Amino acid sequence: MSDARLTPFSGKIARETLRGQVAAAAYVPGEGARVIRAVADLSLGFEGGRDRQLIFGADVAVIERRGRRAFVQADLDGYCGWVDAEALGPPQLATHCVASRGTHLYREASIKRGEICALSMGARLTVLQTEGELARTPEGYVPATHLRALEAPELDPVAVAERLLGTPYLWGGNSAFGIDCSGLVQMAHTGTGRACPGDSDLQCAAFGAFLPEGAPLRRGDLLFWPGHIAMAMSADEMIHATGHTMRVLCEPIGAARARIEASGKVPYLGAKRPG
Repeated sequence: MSDARLTPFSGKIARETLRGQVAAAAYVPGEGARVIRAVADLSLGFEGGRDRQLIFGADVAVIERRGRRAFVQADLDGYCGWVDAEALGPPQLATHCVASRGTHLYREASIKRGEICALSMGARLTVLQTEGELARTPEGYVPATHLRALEAPELDPVAVAERLLGTPYLWGGNSAFGIDCSGLVQMAHTGTGRACPGDSDLQCAAFGAFLPEGAPLRRGDLLFWPGHIAMAMSADEMIHATGHTMRVLCEPIGAARARIEASGKVPYLGAKRPG
């Protein structure tokens, strides 16, 4: 059976790529759109909830609009689900993204004239020009120092993750306002221009074979448990978003493995080294 998270089929309308694979009432190419809210919950069910999140500027293909909801597929990772239709606007070619942990979108070219909203790391924007220390976008102004050009990705995914230390844990979260273990890893990897799925089981499947048991860990290695993922900062320390402390934190790898093993809930699966 196809994984519903990655299958652009609303139960009624399917994306053209699925023609001949699913029985749908209609097939569509997908209407281009972008997220115009700071954060929008993405849910597998029509009625809502949160399975993942999309953040400001995320590009999507709209498969079906049904009342106040829209069924979409995210361009970033192919994740599918329902979002509030009002969270979507017309497509726009992004040039920059927020590289700091967060920033504010201002109404005018002054940080004293009031903000429109806060934006998370990873939010995508179209910079029209720079006016002093502020970058002008179609929606407002952002401190230029908080942005980086999309054509200049980060070099170290762990350094990206470290900027989110202390961020509250939020199941299904994908932003600096709240994030979970797989959201942290995805943010870190997409910040370096690498493709990365949205959920830990998909990430485990995407990153190749496990390292031999006992192999020394390197910075950037990924550590897996069923339903959980962490990133090695060194051979002895890791960073992860965990419900245990409800935040993103650094933790000794040995202590974390012992604590999780003592809970009797899930076994350690091993580590993988992204290519």
